[in-house]
Amino acid sequence: MTRFTGKTAFITGGSRGIGKGVAELFAQEGANIAIIDINEDALAETAAEFKEKGYHIFVKKANVVEAGEVETAMEEVVQQFGTLDILVNNAGIIRDNLLFKMTDDDWQFVMDVHLKGSFNASRAAQKYMVKQNYGRIISISSTSALGNRGQANYATAKAGLQGLTKTLAIELGRYGITANSVAPGFIETEMTKATAERVGIPFTDFVNGAIAAIPVARSGKPADIANAVAFFADEKSSFVNGQVIYVAGGPKN
Repeated sequence: MTRFTGKTAFITGGSRGIGKGVAELFAQEGANIAIIDINEDALAETAAEFKEKGYHIFVKKANVVEAGEVETAMEEVVQQFGTLDILVNNAGIIRDNLLFKMTDDDWQFVMDVHLKGSFNASRAAQKYMVKQNYGRIISISSTSALGNRGQANYATAKAGLQGLTKTLAIELGRYGITANSVAPGFIETEMTKATAERVGIPFTDFVNGAIAAIPVARSGKPADIANAVAFFADEKSSFVNGQVIYVAGGPKN
């Protein structure tokens, strides 16, 4: 018997990077896994990989910005697995640029995916969680929520997720539902590779540059974030609510 046997975890943007790392850990610990994403190829690859390992997995192409698509996916998940116990709001994008170069689309696209997407998923999930008087909502924020050059849109969205987290904690706590947030620092993912490419730096150099500023002297991996998410998702963490934990290899002010 493992921590999440009999539970169903729904992860948005879970076919790659941090989301996939989170899904993998939940699956290893006995959970049914549901992933939505807009990347069909990555979804298919992850589904095949998980099924080969004997995990119970549901995947569906769905855009978190479209409330109807999220609601339909959740209905199908509950039909298949019987419950929806854990929601991980992970779907995200970057459109980095300095403020004077940032376009309206750069701003709005990031707001929509991170904030509207998390709102849509949280609103849809709480219907099932309230009925069963149990649930865990974990949103992936970022150290960028504290401010980061070239990320006015992303930093604002990630800070917004922390406000959403604390509000969900206040509103839903009485129903046995906790809401918490994990704020990663530098994690080696496709997103950080894209950032390195954007600024014209080889990824190895980009990673080494980041490590130089990290007290534990290493970069983060998706598994580091997955461990923090699993802590919040654990039944034993029922008195931990409305919190943000920075997983960055050192303190963030």
